Amino acid sequence: MSDKVIISCAVTGSVHTPTMSPYLAITPEQIAQQAIEAAEAGAAILHLHARDPADGRPTPDPKVFDRFVPRIKAATDAVINITTGGSTRMTLAERLAYPLQAAPEMCSLNMGSMNFTIHPVARKITNWQHGWEKPYVEGMEDLIFRNTFRDIRRILKLLGEGCGTRFEFECYDIAHLYNLAHFLERGLVKPPLFVQTIFGILGGIGTDADGGTAGLHPQRVDPKAGAR
Repeated sequence: MSDKVIISCAVTGSVHTPTMSPYLAITPEQIAQQAIEAAEAGAAILHLHARDPADGRPTPDPKVFDRFVPRIKAATDAVINITTGGSTRMTLAERLAYPLQAAPEMCSLNMGSMNFTIHPVARKITNWQHGWEKPYVEGMEDLIFRNTFRDIRRILKLLGEGCGTRFEFECYDIAHLYNLAHFLERGLVKPPLFVQTIFGILGGIGTDADGGTAGLHPQRVDPKAGAR
């Protein structure tokens, strides 16, 4: 293949818990090391979340981010992508705390509210490393990951217009593409667009190659049609 490929590496995220993998980066040192190694292996973008070093739970604390982001920036020429998604339990103010402080060249931006869950995984785990993990995973069954149109517009204004940040538009469902088209037509989003489509999260689009789930095959439509 002669086409160029952009590799984006999300080093830790906020979905998985320490019990699920011994390789999950938790401490600032681990996050920095794995991010630098990913860049050395060819990753052009490093998508960064923070974890509480004591027990691995997701945290929006700028002080924790500051323990690894500057180190990564100094050691690589990769694009630093700071999450604005945070986790389903964080407020928008918490999710924006470090991005507004750091004014990074790129941030992730979730393009719609959704039922975002991996709660069935909890049934497969009997021994948890930390007390917060089981209720965190099981509690996803009754949570909505909030990303309203007003929330999205606020992020675009504060970070896009205010800080010159570009966005990785995270689309977990077909509706999120319509939402992105809406902001594009309003002029709040400007091309070229960097779209990440995510498959397999319960509450979002499935992993079937033809776009269907359990025998249901949605009609293919023009993504811009619903934005007019």
